[in-house]
Amino acid sequence: MIISRTPFRVSFFGGGTDYPAWYRENGGVVLNTTIDKYCYISCRYLPPFFGYKYRIRYSLREEKCNIDQIEHPAVRECLKFMRIEQGIEMVHTSDLPARSGIGSSSAFTIGFLNALYALAGRMVGKRRLASNAIYVEQDIVGESVGSQDQVAAAFGGLNRIEFNGKENFFVQPVTLNRRRIMELQNHLMFFFTGFSRTASEIASEQIQNTAAKSTELRTLRDMVDEAVNILNNSGENIEGFGKLLDESWKLKRSLSKRVSTSTIDEMYEIALKAGAVGGKLCGAGGGGFMLLFVPPRKQRQVKKALHKLLHVPFHFETLGSQIVVYAHQDSY
Repeated sequence: MIISRTPFRVSFFGGGTDYPAWYRENGGVVLNTTIDKYCYISCRYLPPFFGYKYRIRYSLREEKCNIDQIEHPAVRECLKFMRIEQGIEMVHTSDLPARSGIGSSSAFTIGFLNALYALAGRMVGKRRLASNAIYVEQDIVGESVGSQDQVAAAFGGLNRIEFNGKENFFVQPVTLNRRRIMELQNHLMFFFTGFSRTASEIASEQIQNTAAKSTELRTLRDMVDEAVNILNNSGENIEGFGKLLDESWKLKRSLSKRVSTSTIDEMYEIALKAGAVGGKLCGAGGGGFMLLFVPPRKQRQVKKALHKLLHVPFHFETLGSQIVVYAHQDSY
């Protein structure tokens, strides 16, 4: 029995520049962090007592005799990619809902690949795990997704991630002292808007607009280093980070009409009036989780103003995808 635990991520800056259609020609960079909310995947070889070979449980339950019959695309293609010949049982559980902007689909792929490698008696590095997940999602499944989610889930931590060429990425941890890290974390609030959406559908439209939005994408890319400079300068008021988030969100909204909605815009304005300095929707947009930068003294007011939304406390995490249970299984 193998159990993997893989963190979700919060993206701060640079989202949109991590799509291959952009960074293979122009280079991309993002600033994100993983949080202490996780995707759990348990995996084992299925004992040969059943009338099927694969038992897959997520929001649905699948019992299939043939790998090509598996409906979940990531499960099906990960099993093919890993060339697993024995029957498999996989169970997925999660701290946060899918399709909510926190990189859940890539966390799933990373966690499942990590579990399958462990099941096969192999231990792989974080870079290989991220590269494999990017390949499965983008090249095999054919989803319109970026590359930051896979890297974040594999590596963990607060990172500046740079993308160049076809598959090259460079992970640079943002090395801040504990006081500055806590200051940043204590200014962040996380709210679930109650809407779910499929990121690849929104991303497809953004990708189609890439050529026409090159100026905006370059500006979003440049904001990453501006944000890192704010964090690195302990003498600078950290509220500058929140103001930059506000600028970035306004720019991100211009990439596609589907990034935001009138309802979400209203929520955001309510938060600003209550004391938030800035914020954004996580992920491609359209719904899911809203991240807000709020001075601690104003957080009670913001929470009251957004009382209809679920507030989700979180902390940063630094480990990335981990095998948390590894128990040998008897062969039949």
